[in-house]
Amino acid sequence: MLSSRSFKALVLGCTVLIAGCDRESGDKAQPQASTAADAASKELHGTIDRSKRGSQLPDFTFKDPAGKSLTLASLKGKPVLINLWATWCAPCVAELPTLDKLAADRAGELKVLTISQDLGQPERVGEFLAQRGVKNLEPWLDPDNALAMHYEVQTLPTTIYYDAEGREVWRFVGGHDWANAETARMLAETVSN
Repeated sequence: MLSSRSFKALVLGCTVLIAGCDRESGDKAQPQASTAADAASKELHGTIDRSKRGSQLPDFTFKDPAGKSLTLASLKGKPVLINLWATWCAPCVAELPTLDKLAADRAGELKVLTISQDLGQPERVGEFLAQRGVKNLEPWLDPDNALAMHYEVQTLPTTIYYDAEGREVWRFVGGHDWANAETARMLAETVSN
């Protein structure tokens, strides 16, 4: 019998598949991640949501494939960009190089945190990033989709920006070019703006 938490993870996973990155067959199918980065990069558009502005950074703990832990609450003190993604999601994969560049360019002033929502084989996330030349993003795992449930995510990728005090500034739902001028303006926002 499924526990309540397992059932919620299952429902959320199905919802994301249906509402966000889909795997339809036929001409309308979303290209698969391994061959879709170029196609999806043309579709890196999403929407910004400020309806949760001021919400506090949740206190979740994540692990990487090697077992190293990270607590979100420990990140207070500088802004943090939390990106929920999956290896099977073409827009997620398409935006990875720009997230990697953002992490490199703003290493001392912003923490870019990518948290995989892969349910199948989360231990392969580190290998997946390495194969794509991603050097500045760590392979954090959320195999139970606890953070996606907390944020009520319906579409991947979803990215949440917190200021240095741990207050949510905005959420970006859908793919985005994180290396463009619009991103700089978005990251200049604070809760008090």
